[in-house]
Amino acid sequence: MIETSKIIIRKANIPKELIRKGILNLEAKISSMPEAMFGDDVGELKHSFGDGLYIRELTVPKGLLIVTKIHKKSHPYFLLKGDCSILTDEGIIRIKAPYSGITKPGTKRVVYTHEDTIWTTVHLNIDNITDLLEIEEEIIAKNFDECFPTNEEILKLTEAKI
Repeated sequence: MIETSKIIIRKANIPKELIRKGILNLEAKISSMPEAMFGDDVGELKHSFGDGLYIRELTVPKGLLIVTKIHKKSHPYFLLKGDCSILTDEGIIRIKAPYSGITKPGTKRVVYTHEDTIWTTVHLNIDNITDLLEIEEEIIAKNFDECFPTNEEILKLTEAKI
C-alpha cells in the first residue's frame, strides 16, 4: 500500500450525524457565495476507463476549500501530488502525497488544499458505462440515507444468509 504520510489531527468525539449536518451546512453557506465553484469548475478533471473501471483524476490548485459529494460505494483513492487537510464524520486528518486510502460508503469530505493537488479515485464500472451522468448516478448519493441499507434490506440479506 502507498500510504506514507497521514497525520491524525483529531478523532471526532461528536456523533457522526452532527458532523454530517455541519458539513451540509458549510456546503450550503459556501454554495451561496458568489465566488463559489461547482463540479468541473473546481479544477481540471480527467476521466479514464479500463476494463470494468472508471478512473477520475482531479487536479486542484493550492488554497481551495472543497466540499465533496456523498460517495455511495467503497473505492480506493490516491493522492498523487499535494498536501490536504480533510474533515469527515470520523474526524480531521492531514495527508501528503504519495498517499492511498479507501473511501467508505457515506463519505462526504471537506478538503483544504495546502499545495497544488492531484486526487485520483477508481470505481468499479462492470457494465463499462462511459456516460458521465450515468456513472455519477451510480457512484454518488443524493443524501446519506442512500448509502446505507434500510432495516428491511438488512432483514432480507439476513434471511437470504448473504
